[in-house]
Amino acid sequence: MTGTMRALRLREVDGKIGLHLDDDVPMPTPRPDEVLLKVRACGLNQVDLLTRDGQTPAAIPLPHISGTEVAGDIVAVGAAVTDWQIGDAVVVDPILHCGTCSFCEQGDTNMCLKGRVFGVQTFGGYAEYAAAPAKQLIRKPANLSYAEAASMAVTGPTAYHMLHRRAGIRAGEDVLIIAAGSGIGVIGCQLAALTGARVIATAGSQEKLEQAKALGADFVVNHSNADWADEVRRLTGGRGVHLVFEHVGEATWNGSLHALARKGRLVTCGGHSGFMVGMNLWHLFVKEHSILGSFAATRQDFLAVMKLATEGAIKPLIQQVFPLDGIMEAQALLERRAVFGKLMIDPTLVSGGGDVR
Repeated sequence: MTGTMRALRLREVDGKIGLHLDDDVPMPTPRPDEVLLKVRACGLNQVDLLTRDGQTPAAIPLPHISGTEVAGDIVAVGAAVTDWQIGDAVVVDPILHCGTCSFCEQGDTNMCLKGRVFGVQTFGGYAEYAAAPAKQLIRKPANLSYAEAASMAVTGPTAYHMLHRRAGIRAGEDVLIIAAGSGIGVIGCQLAALTGARVIATAGSQEKLEQAKALGADFVVNHSNADWADEVRRLTGGRGVHLVFEHVGEATWNGSLHALARKGRLVTCGGHSGFMVGMNLWHLFVKEHSILGSFAATRQDFLAVMKLATEGAIKPLIQQVFPLDGIMEAQALLERRAVFGKLMIDPTLVSGGGDVR
């Protein structure tokens, strides 16, 4: 297929970098091992904001199309693609891996020495069409809409990797889910409850606390209160929790450590409120705390989460779906933390054009 498409591009105009809705972007041409997707849904992610604001570890060449969480229909296949056909509805596993390095060979595809993230180091799904490697696809679960399936492509596997692969969550443990209203927190709550843990969830408003209870949290705590970590300890009889699911960073870090029991584990995958944090080493070694880093997810994590979603064991939660020209409203909601679950883009709803920043 050839022609042009509408896409949200991060590009420089008059010395300023901004998001622009362009209607004359060349349609991607799939390489021999790729397919071309008509994008039916793309999730908003914190990494989109980091990319927009120039806060990624390496600079992203401009112009750039963000969007890591994508589901759509195959409309063209590369010459070497044999497993997929035009018309197939698919979801993209966004953690691109080589398959041949030492980490890939042992299944740690998230640690691939040549790894990239779809929509960060490649063009993503903020567009009507996107090219994706055929080996990164899975069939869209029939019981999930395109938006529901795409909404789990990052948050679901990441939460699964944190709780199961890195932290080794066990039934009967007290687990603290920080910021349960976030995309990853929504799935983290459900996975922890599904495991048989006692879930304590934090959120910043009464409305979100009630929503967290509906997800399966046994107790909820407002992390806007200065003494929220003391409340967590009170709920555990003063002992603290066995496991903290942390992804906020600086704003909640000290409270998360204070809420942690002796021999407890804290697993973290992000720091959007700030990456530089401090800690008292005395408490670390005297209480035998374990601090675990967790990056993205493996292919097996991705498949495991999609299987759970197919079975209905966990459910995606979508707050709102926007057209492409609603990106500024959507990203503003994400920045204000005025979201419970996921925000999605549906490029088939797009209208208008021009500068959207």
